[in-house]
Amino acid sequence: MMRLRASTPHGCLSACARTPSPAHSQSGLALIAVLWLTVLLTVIASSFAFSMRSEVLAARNALSVAQARAAAEGAVERTLFELLRPRNIPDVWLADGAPHVWQDGEASITAAAVDESARIDLNAATEPLLKGLLQNVGGQDAETAQRLVEAIADWRDVDDLRRPNGAEVADYRAAGLKYGPANGPFAVVGELQRVLGMTPALFARIADSLTVYSGRPGVNVATASRDVLLALPGATPELVDAYVAQRREALANKLPLPPFPVARGFATGAAAVWRIRAQATMPDGVTFVREAVMRSSPDPRRPVIALLWQEGSLPPPPNPAGNADLADPATTTSGIRNR
Repeated sequence: MMRLRASTPHGCLSACARTPSPAHSQSGLALIAVLWLTVLLTVIASSFAFSMRSEVLAARNALSVAQARAAAEGAVERTLFELLRPRNIPDVWLADGAPHVWQDGEASITAAAVDESARIDLNAATEPLLKGLLQNVGGQDAETAQRLVEAIADWRDVDDLRRPNGAEVADYRAAGLKYGPANGPFAVVGELQRVLGMTPALFARIADSLTVYSGRPGVNVATASRDVLLALPGATPELVDAYVAQRREALANKLPLPPFPVARGFATGAAAVWRIRAQATMPDGVTFVREAVMRSSPDPRRPVIALLWQEGSLPPPPNPAGNADLADPATTTSGIRNR
């Protein structure tokens, strides 16, 4: 009996073994798609996690800033309370720039107050005092300083009469400016930058020595900074440095302050207007400073009036050479903010 064998094309078995089936190809494509989908989901999840972490950090930082702000503003209120207490009680606070440090919950507080007459009032100061500031602190020569003093006087007086070296509307127009003098008191110290002849560099050097809140023609030498003392006619760096050292020693030993002969004719007593700087630092390093100028009021329903209420600015970095300014605390007026 003959056996029948199925005939197949030559080499079909080996060729068929090497050709993938359609089901196998689809499985490979599905695997690749799954891998790409896994990568995509991983990226999305990582992005979401990073976003959530950023949100948490931002919320935590905002909370710390709010806490520091509230603590600093509370420190201003406490400083005012201490300044308004009777002078004959023990450990009374004085507006002499001395720092007071305490802990308020988690916040570390430093507060200091200086009477505003430690600065030169732009609206009330005499012309020799302003000229001394422009020359000895601003670095201007006598002729330039005199022109600026007269331009300042023309800005703050109520008339349109031009001083010999001053500036009125026509001079501002000739300089290409679209404004003229206010013919009234300076509202803020920053307004001085609009006076004809004032430069940004000069303003930056003298701004911390000026105010518009004391109303005094002179300065209180007991709390004035080194720069303000240098503005006194006849003052020299040697005389001022010697006096600042004597004043610091007297304050440290709770002795009466020595006189400063150069200030004769330009000295004034303390005004019932205080510049307060309160700094609050949280455990995570966030720091907020509130700077305020407060005036005493005879109205018992409103014993103090805020003339200035602003956030402080960053202080200069520490001197790496260790030659820090050794002036007394009354010379420090800037605040700190670190976010």
